[in-house]
Amino acid sequence: MQPRIPRPTVIAAIIVAMTVLSLAGLLAPPFWYELLERRDAARMLLAAAAVGAVAALHARLLWLNLMRRTTPAHRYGLLAITAACWALPAALGVDHGWGNTLIVPAGLFAVVLPLRQAVVVTALATVAAPAYGVLLGQPAMAVLYEVAAIPAYTFSGYVTVWFFHVVQELREARAELARSAVGEERMRFARDLHDVLGHSLQAVALRAEVADRFLDRDPGRVRKELTEIQTMARAAVRDVREVVRGYRRTSLRTELDGMTAVLRAAGIECARPDVAADLPAHVHEPLGWVAREAATNVLRHSSATWCEIMVRAGGDRVVLEIVNDGAPRRAHGDPGSGLAGLAERLAAAGGELTAGPVGDGTFRVAAAVPRGEP
Repeated sequence: MQPRIPRPTVIAAIIVAMTVLSLAGLLAPPFWYELLERRDAARMLLAAAAVGAVAALHARLLWLNLMRRTTPAHRYGLLAITAACWALPAALGVDHGWGNTLIVPAGLFAVVLPLRQAVVVTALATVAAPAYGVLLGQPAMAVLYEVAAIPAYTFSGYVTVWFFHVVQELREARAELARSAVGEERMRFARDLHDVLGHSLQAVALRAEVADRFLDRDPGRVRKELTEIQTMARAAVRDVREVVRGYRRTSLRTELDGMTAVLRAAGIECARPDVAADLPAHVHEPLGWVAREAATNVLRHSSATWCEIMVRAGGDRVVLEIVNDGAPRRAHGDPGSGLAGLAERLAAAGGELTAGPVGDGTFRVAAAVPRGEP
């Protein structure tokens, strides 16, 4: 079971709390010595005030920088912490652990300051703090500890904040990917629904017009057209359900059969082309959608009298070309939803789409997809 990642504010609060606990572990021994052994009220008051102020300001600066609210004024807070931590050993002595306060500010060097400045300040502190400790009479081991601890504390503070920001950015990237996936799925669904219903409803409307035309002259033809309308309507309902479920698979042969039948019913001369039996399965769907959209555009946006369909499967590509007349009277397609959607489909399949007037009164749609798997 994968653990749930808390919110960024919760993670930041945990980091701040752990940092304060580590400071308490560093500063508690000398403070307890003052409280239990020396029992000097003035010293205890000074120690409590200094330790409390340092811990509170340290936690505040760390929290603000974790929340990406860094400002130049935070440097004054770091300076105040450094001054307090370096003043305590001078005021209370370096014995019993007060010399440890010299390394406390190092945890904020790379958090508050820019990286280059933090490196310079850390190098200076690594030299100055031990020298100051020697001046105050610190033991040799304590001085050596400061030489190693100051760079380690600086690096620890930097890595802690860096990891927090990385986790936050990964969370944001994950959320953005989820939103992008939802948006792409919505676009796919809208495109599929447009292609399915656009073709089916146009065919139903055309059959209804034919039935109306023969209503008084040929009742048999009207019954035939009504039967076709029922069949198309049921097929449209089935297609919409399949689109919603995401399982719809388009066949080029089926689409070309339907296209030629619809165009012929509209009085447009159209011969069904031969489709090679060995066409790879992955080319049927994108080219089938091209045939569907082209049929809808011919019926809706042109005054065509003929339409020619060619399927070529030579070399490493399979090409579907559809040419019709009647292009000058009306513009073809809606590049925002129809042909643009087809271009997206073909690009996703590794192919390409070209569509536009040829110049001799015809409109040409050509789609090519690779014969091999993309």
